[in-house]
Amino acid sequence: MITSAFLHADLAHLFFNAFTFWAFAFPLERAIGTASFLALYFFGLLASDLGTYFKHRNDPGYQCLGASGAILAVLFASIVYFPSASIFILPIPVPIPAPVFAVAYLAYTYYASHHARGRINHDAHLAGALAGIAFVALTDSTTLGRALHFVLG
Repeated sequence: MITSAFLHADLAHLFFNAFTFWAFAFPLERAIGTASFLALYFFGLLASDLGTYFKHRNDPGYQCLGASGAILAVLFASIVYFPSASIFILPIPVPIPAPVFAVAYLAYTYYASHHARGRINHDAHLAGALAGIAFVALTDSTTLGRALHFVLG
């Protein structure tokens, strides 16, 4: 389950994971500290891999690659810590408020996981994103409350 995070399907997969990590990991690590950041990363990795394992444990041909679950845990924890941030997605030319992105991404990933086609493990993406939120809820509920207050008013 751990070693799959070091394997990627192709350079595009590696690039998107690395770019997302680069964009969100460093500010988040400064905010929560290195030990908590490492715990978050591995929590997201294990949560996403466990869900994939249980769903596909009887499918010997299923392959799971990449660190996307861990990366999404980092991204969603970052959104909780920095809810006033904006996210840029190419080719969309305008910034998207982080909470709007989070809700839209969760809705899309939930839909995609139930209508899966192709090689993308949307279940791992969804589990990783939710693991990032759960990690903050378990380790820093005050920050989660502050983010909810920011979003809900």
